[in-house]
Amino acid sequence: MATTDRQTPTLALAHALSAAERGLPVFPLSASKLPALRSPHHGGQAPTHCRGECGLPGHGVHDATTDPAAVRALFAAAPWATGYGIACGRAPHRLIGIDLDVDTAYGNDSAGALQQLALHHLFTIPPTVTVLTPSGGRHLWLTGPADVRVPNSAGRLAPGIDIRGSGGYLVGPGSVTAYGRYRLAPGTAHLTPAPCPRALVRLLTPPRRAPRAHGTSGDRGRRGEGLVQFVLAAHEGQRNTRLFWAACRAYEHGFGDALADALTAAAVRTGLPEHEARAAIASAARLTSRHDGEPL
Repeated sequence: MATTDRQTPTLALAHALSAAERGLPVFPLSASKLPALRSPHHGGQAPTHCRGECGLPGHGVHDATTDPAAVRALFAAAPWATGYGIACGRAPHRLIGIDLDVDTAYGNDSAGALQQLALHHLFTIPPTVTVLTPSGGRHLWLTGPADVRVPNSAGRLAPGIDIRGSGGYLVGPGSVTAYGRYRLAPGTAHLTPAPCPRALVRLLTPPRRAPRAHGTSGDRGRRGEGLVQFVLAAHEGQRNTRLFWAACRAYEHGFGDALADALTAAAVRTGLPEHEARAAIASAARLTSRHDGEPL
């Protein structure tokens, strides 16, 4: 766990200003990696879906800006900030963050999974800005095309790989969190975010699903059975990750609640305590229903 001192907020502001100079929209984060400024509508009667139209700070990623004066004002309003977030999907870079997580059961295989996708779909990940996370993972920064909106996702590309696109944000290098410090990987500090290969963009932007009315209960049943079998095949150390991934897919396709009990039962059969299984499914439900992505 990282320790902070009186210089940490000053350094966070300095790092944020440096990122803003490079065209990356930033805003202050607390040590929990969450937006440092509280919503001005907390407990009030204002619309809950305000994204800064009211003109007040405290709208999370929607506060992000490249204007130095505005950045200083945000940090002045949050002197406890120990880091900064970088809004993804915004011009000019339209940043896409690829998180190769080592905290999941797939741990060291997440990089291998990305490599297998690259081989199968005939693309390569170019040299690009890479950030090392406190958990030992890596964030790859890529730029997206102007005509495509890349959504946020957790494990959809492959288990252990999360994506932050429009509406999401990355924890910027130099940030200090309760989990440790985010740092630029050696040899990447001089790089700029590389263009995302078109083949990878297509993987990150799945075709629009047909209206649910067009699907049959048989279709949903087959998909659901496949997800249950995926959970049942989990070995020790994989159970929570497989369950979370399967639950995310079920909720994305509109039958998460209907499949929750079957997924729970499958996870319990593999040895996962029921309360942990229920918690993982609830987390999947929250993630897939939220418009803005959680931080990476």
